Amino acid sequence: MTAVLPGGSQDFPLMLTHLLGRARTVHRRAEVVSLLDAEGTTRRATMAEVGARADRLAAALRGLGVGEGDRVATFAWNSQQHLEAYWAVPCMGAVLHTLNPRLSPEQVAFTIDHAGDRIVLVDSALVAEMERALPHLRTGTVVEHVVVIGQGEAGTLPGALRYEELLDAQDPGFEWPALDERAAAALCYTSGTTGDPKGVLYSHRALVLHTLLMAGHDAYRMSERDRVLAVVPMFHAMGWNLAYLAGMVGAALILPGRHVQAPVLARLIAAERVTATCGVPTVWMDLLREEGADLSSLELAICGGTQVPGGLMREFEARHGVAVVQGWGMTETLPGAVLAHDPPSSPSEEERWRRREHAGRLSPFFEARIVDQAGEPLPSDGETTGELEVRGPTVIGSYFENAEASAAALHDGWLRTGDVGTLDEEGWLRITDRAKDVIKSGGEWISSVDLESALMAHPAVVEAAVIARPDERWSERPLACVVTGGEAVSPEQLRAHLRQRVARWWLPEDFAYLEEIPKTSVGKFDKKALREMLAADRLPVRGLG
Repeated sequence: MTAVLPGGSQDFPLMLTHLLGRARTVHRRAEVVSLLDAEGTTRRATMAEVGARADRLAAALRGLGVGEGDRVATFAWNSQQHLEAYWAVPCMGAVLHTLNPRLSPEQVAFTIDHAGDRIVLVDSALVAEMERALPHLRTGTVVEHVVVIGQGEAGTLPGALRYEELLDAQDPGFEWPALDERAAAALCYTSGTTGDPKGVLYSHRALVLHTLLMAGHDAYRMSERDRVLAVVPMFHAMGWNLAYLAGMVGAALILPGRHVQAPVLARLIAAERVTATCGVPTVWMDLLREEGADLSSLELAICGGTQVPGGLMREFEARHGVAVVQGWGMTETLPGAVLAHDPPSSPSEEERWRRREHAGRLSPFFEARIVDQAGEPLPSDGETTGELEVRGPTVIGSYFENAEASAAALHDGWLRTGDVGTLDEEGWLRITDRAKDVIKSGGEWISSVDLESALMAHPAVVEAAVIARPDERWSERPLACVVTGGEAVSPEQLRAHLRQRVARWWLPEDFAYLEEIPKTSVGKFDKKALREMLAADRLPVRGLG
C-alpha cells in the first residue's frame, strides 16, 4: 500500500509571492539597473525598493478595480517599472499579459482583445505604437485604463494615467492575498508567424518551478555573485524568467530598455561588469563584430530562439573567454528545456564541440521523445530523425481559450513542437529543422539548419537562412539567402566552402544576396517572409557560372 502523507504536511504552495518576499528581504541589497538612454544614463534601485514600489503598484491597480483573474497588460521594454509589474500583477492575483510591441498593430490589438485586458501599462517610448494598435481593437473592448510609464508624451491615448502619479498616491505596503498555486499568473502570446498569435497561460506553480529548475547548475548557472544583463525582451516567453530568477538568487539585474544595439551593449557590459546574459544569436553576432569591446567581465551568454552557429560559439570563447551556451525552449514550454553546457567529460575537443553544437541536454523534469509522422515513438539513438514532442511541469496543457489550436498541438499528453531532430539515450537533443522548413529533394531530407550553420562558418557570411525553392526534377532544392557585410564572395566560393562540410547533394545551386535577413518579432530569421519574397520574385537570386 502506498503511504500518503496527511494533507497539508508538506503542501507548501509554490507562489511568486514567496519569491517576492525573498527578493525584498534576503536579497534586499541586490541591485536593479535600468539603462535610460544610449549615452549610458542609468536608474538604480535595490530589490527592497522595487518590492516597496510593487506594493504601491498593486494598491493602485486595486484602486482602478483590478481583481483576481483580471488581465493587466504591459507594452514595455526591459525596465525597473516593467519588473515592478512582473511582481505586483500576479502576486495580487491578477494576470500579467506581456504584449509584444514588435507584432503588427493588428496583432497587438488581437492579443489585447483575446486576453480581455482591463489595464494596459505603456512605456512612453511605445506610445506611438500603441496609438497605431488602438483603432484595430474591436467594438466593446474591455480596456478601461491606459497607464503611461516614463516622462514622454501620452499622445492621443484616451484618458491616459501616469504611472508615477498613481504610485505616489498610494500608502506604503500592500496585503498580498492568499492564492492557489495553480492560479493563473501570466499570459504570453506566440509570435504569430503562422495565423493569429496563441495565448500561453502560466500558473504560479509553473513559473516558480521553472525558476527553481533554471537556478540549477545544469541550467542557467546564475547566482548571487552574478550581474545579469537581460537582453532578451521581457515580453518574450517571460523574458526567459530572468526577472524571477534574479530575485530568487539575489543576482543584480541590468535592464537595457530599448537600447540593445551592439555598441550600447558593449559599453553597458563594460560599465556594469556584467557576468552573465541571455539573448538570441543575432545579438551576439553583432557584438562579436564590435571592435575593441571590453567583455572581460562576461563569462556566460545563454543563447536561443534559433540554432546558434558553431563558429559564433568558438569565436567568443577564443577571443573573449565567453561561453556562449545554446539552449532550446518555446513559449509553450518556457526556455531552458535543454541546454548545451560543456559535457562533464569529453575524450577530445572535437567531441566537446560536437555536444556544444547540439540544442542541448534535457533539463530536470522535462521529458522528450522523437516520433514518426504517425505519432509513433522512434528510437532515442542519436541518429533516427523525427518530430520532437515534450512534456513537463511547465509545458502547456492547452492554449488560452483556443480549443482548435490546443487539439492540433497536443498528442497523448505530449506537446507537438514542430521541430525535427534526434535524441540520444543520455538526453542530448539535436534540432535539424522546423517541420515546415525541412527541404525534401529527390525524396531525401536536407536540413536547412545544418546548411545555415555551415554557411555562417564562412568568414564573409554575417547571416544565412536557407529555404526550399521549387524544382521540376527534384521537387525542392535549397536556396541560400546570405548577408556578406559588403565583402565579395561568389556562389562558387560558397559552394567550395560548403563542400567540405555537407553532403554533395545538399549544395545549393542558387544564392540570394541580401542586405539583411528579415527577422520575426523575437529576432529569429523570418523564413515565411523569405518564401513570400521568392514567390513574388523579389529575391535577388544568383546562380552558378
